[in-house]
Amino acid sequence: MSEAGAWDARYAGGGFTFGEAPNLYLESLAPRLRPGMRALALGDGEGRNGVWLAGQGLEVTSLDWSATGLRKAAALAERRGVALRAEVADLTAWNWPVGAFDLVAWIFVHLPPADRETVAARAAATLAPGGLLAIEGFSPAQEGRRSGGPREPSLLWTGAEARRLFAGLELLECLEGTVRLDEGPRHQGEAEVVRALFRRPAA
Repeated sequence: MSEAGAWDARYAGGGFTFGEAPNLYLESLAPRLRPGMRALALGDGEGRNGVWLAGQGLEVTSLDWSATGLRKAAALAERRGVALRAEVADLTAWNWPVGAFDLVAWIFVHLPPADRETVAARAAATLAPGGLLAIEGFSPAQEGRRSGGPREPSLLWTGAEARRLFAGLELLECLEGTVRLDEGPRHQGEAEVVRALFRRPAA
């Protein structure tokens, strides 16, 4: 089964794998958001983050390689009464528009190192001047915990890796440590994460 097929199978149930509420770190950025901002939600799955952003008045594009997940995202958006553009895409092959987004939300998207490098470069380039890039991902300290995350160490985030990948952006914050997740059945309990926020310098 392909990775996309595996995620289709995971999202095929009636519930929401990671809940319907947005990621708490993304939600904490609400004071920085303004209606009309253009947002790109990477690996948005069943739409919890993209739909929340749309509810804040942003123009949102949600990308995921699971068509099943994005159908649920579209249904969630309809139920909430918000507009969401949901597109099935491989992040490494998507036609990233340059300077097109005011916010990129990279929330719990864990890619192999070569793919992460490719997607990071394109995510940085897709930011408009002053645009924000927000990341949350599991760190190596998550190993052995049952609160979620990939088992392959190379897929995990470190603060140093985030700083390296986005060295061309302005670092606003980069935090590593323990948080308590309550995000559906797949993300429950204490977890070790990296949270980072970058900004493209204004032209």
